[in-house]
Amino acid sequence: MNIGMIWFLLIAVMILSFIVQTTLQSRFAKYSGIRNHTGLTGAEVATKMLRDNGIYDVQVTCVKGQLTDHYDPRSKTVNLSESVYGMNSIAAAAVAAHECGHAVQDARGYAPLRLRSALVPVVTFANNTVQWVLLAGILMVQVFPQILWLGIALFAMTTLFSFITLPVEINASQRAVEWLDTSGIADYQTRPMAQDALKWAAYTYVIAAIGSLATLLYYISIANRRN
Repeated sequence: MNIGMIWFLLIAVMILSFIVQTTLQSRFAKYSGIRNHTGLTGAEVATKMLRDNGIYDVQVTCVKGQLTDHYDPRSKTVNLSESVYGMNSIAAAAVAAHECGHAVQDARGYAPLRLRSALVPVVTFANNTVQWVLLAGILMVQVFPQILWLGIALFAMTTLFSFITLPVEINASQRAVEWLDTSGIADYQTRPMAQDALKWAAYTYVIAAIGSLATLLYYISIANRRN
């Protein structure tokens, strides 16, 4: 892939990222105004899904921010944002169930989640150092080209992490929608809304993975040209 095509891909990713983020926020705002079938809050939905799956060692907590929801396998906590924790909307139910989907993955030993968790220390190190290694590699490419390739290898780890994240997120959403349906929290009207909200959330991970790959190709093209 030549440098022109890579630049085109990077620009396309930026445009798509803006569209996806804008649409996600719009969908979440829309579905946040629609009550879920049972009226349970996000915290209550999360607790129920955990119990229905026989999980009793995971706590549900509230964290600040919007769309900051996440599952932490180290502390065994489902962390819900303020706009999800105490709200009884279908959007809150969908997000809470999605994060509990990760807890279910953890309890069931879901392989992609285990792989992603194992890579976290490596990716954390790569994220903290890659920009400096790449900068040094570009500046010293004529003298020590190995430094640039080291930076590329570090960045490749973050790209790999992005792609491993995709099946983890998609599977968690599938588990969430299925459980919302069987538990009666979503009905025939609100189930498509939950699916739509989680679909757009998944798109953010797809765009991030493609963007990371495009950036990796860009750095590789720099190294090849300098060589």
